[in-house]
Amino acid sequence: MAYDDHYVPILLNCRGRLCLIVGGGKVAERKADTLLNAGASVHILSPILRSEKLQRLANEKALRWTKRKYQSDDLTGAFMVHAATDDSMLNLKIAEDADRLGVLVNVASNGEAGTFINPTVLRRGRLTLAVSTSGAGPMAARGIRDDLEEQFGPEYEDYLDFLYRMRSIIREEVESADARRRLLHKAYRMDMLGEIRREGYAPWSEDKIKQWIANNQEE
Repeated sequence: MAYDDHYVPILLNCRGRLCLIVGGGKVAERKADTLLNAGASVHILSPILRSEKLQRLANEKALRWTKRKYQSDDLTGAFMVHAATDDSMLNLKIAEDADRLGVLVNVASNGEAGTFINPTVLRRGRLTLAVSTSGAGPMAARGIRDDLEEQFGPEYEDYLDFLYRMRSIIREEVESADARRRLLHKAYRMDMLGEIRREGYAPWSEDKIKQWIANNQEE
C-alpha cells in the first residue's frame, strides 16, 4: 500500500521564541524539556501541574506557568503550541485556533490534527538523528533510535567538534574555494573516529590544525 508522505523533515530554531504548552502532565513535561534545551521561551498553560519537575521549573522561573484553562487569545504572539491536555476535544480546538492564526501546532492525542509531529531523537553533541514512523508506531521509532544509539556512540560528539573546528579554520586560512574543498575532503577521509576511540585522545589545538592545513594544502 502506497503511503502519502506529507511531512517535511526540518530542524527549527526555537531560541528565544515563545512556545506555548497547554497541559501540565508528563507529556507537557517532555515537551518542555525539549524546548528549554533548545533555548525557547516556554509558557505552560494549565489549571494544575501534575508534574513535579514542571512545578520546580516554574518555581525556578525557568518557564512561565499561567494557572488557568486555555483561551483562544493565548496563542497571540506564539511561535508554536503543543496541545498536550487529556481532553481530546480541547486539543482539537487548540489545533483549529492555531491553524487559523498560522501558529505551528502539535497535538499529542492526534498527530494528524496538527501541523507537525515530534520524532524521537538521538543527540551526540552537534549530531542530531531524528526517527519518525509518521505516527504509525512510536515504540518502533524508539526501537530504531536504540539501534542507532549503539551505532553512533559518544565519540561522535568529539568527531563533529573536530570537523567543525577544522572547517572553521580552513575557511579562515584558505582563500581558494577549490583548495578549501580539497582540504575538507581530506579531513573527512581521515580516520579521526578511530583516533578518538583510542585511549588517550586529545582534541587538536588550533596550531595543530593550522600545521595540518599547511602540510596538506599543496599536495
